[in-house]
Amino acid sequence: MNHSTEAGDRGAGYPDIIGITRAFLEAPTAGREPNIPYHTTEMPSISELENMMRLLRAAFFPGFFGPGGACGESRRHQLAYNLDAIFRILTEQIRLGICFSCADDEDACSKCEATALAMARDFMKGLPAIRSLLDGDVLAAYEGDPAAKSKAETIFCYPSIHIMTNHRIAHELHRLGVPVIPRIISEMGHSNTGIDIHPAAHIGTEFFIDHGTGVVIGETAIIGNHCRLYQGVTLGALSFPKDSDGNPIKGLPRHPILEDNVTVYSGTTILGRVTIGAGSVIGGNVWITDDVPPGSKIVQQRSVAPTSEDHLVGRKS
Repeated sequence: MNHSTEAGDRGAGYPDIIGITRAFLEAPTAGREPNIPYHTTEMPSISELENMMRLLRAAFFPGFFGPGGACGESRRHQLAYNLDAIFRILTEQIRLGICFSCADDEDACSKCEATALAMARDFMKGLPAIRSLLDGDVLAAYEGDPAAKSKAETIFCYPSIHIMTNHRIAHELHRLGVPVIPRIISEMGHSNTGIDIHPAAHIGTEFFIDHGTGVVIGETAIIGNHCRLYQGVTLGALSFPKDSDGNPIKGLPRHPILEDNVTVYSGTTILGRVTIGAGSVIGGNVWITDDVPPGSKIVQQRSVAPTSEDHLVGRKS
């Protein structure tokens, strides 16, 4: 059948599919689109990773997520079944992630199954430690919010616990060198909570984000123990160094360090590789690009014209 005739028979309002197809294929980027999987492999499955996260949430917080009512030996069997399913899903998704990321490195692809198995096995060994970290995050949420009626409420309802579950998992996978999967898991949490944490960001124990919407924590940020952030806080980069070809240099430390027991209130922006000293309190709507000594209290400046020497929009009290 003549395709042009068929398209014409559909009426004057029908688009020129043949012409649009030709334009796609003749575009300058045709044949090297970055979204085409290498080696004709599948991409990691979002639905499978979502299923894995549901199983992990049920393993970390039994009774809150997943089937309820199990106790004693039944609970033990249910947990073992979940952990086996998690391992199987993760191994396959890591394999797909490695093949998707290895470009033309045939040697990497030839080893992807063994590498995926080893990475998934190491991740499973780390699950008890992740569970302990999340227990600390639950405690921080309960003790840090007078509106919380119980620790159970924070587990079931608070965006901080949801995003930290995703982040603790994504961070461990990132630490093990797993490609692609950590970022997918981080973005799942971002979509559900409005909190954007790069999987490489290092976050200490008993961490709490109150309210949470609009919080951004960059790749090389380091947050100590017992820290608290409020909504709209940004721990970002001040600049992006480039190489001689003008391309951004990857992986350089460029995000803030928060030492232990730091509180940052809503709307504050902290940029660059600056250090906020232990025990400091940063008030709302402050802009910081310089180090802050331990024990400082920074509040928004009022009715003072800025000068060319101002690097910190705020004052110490």
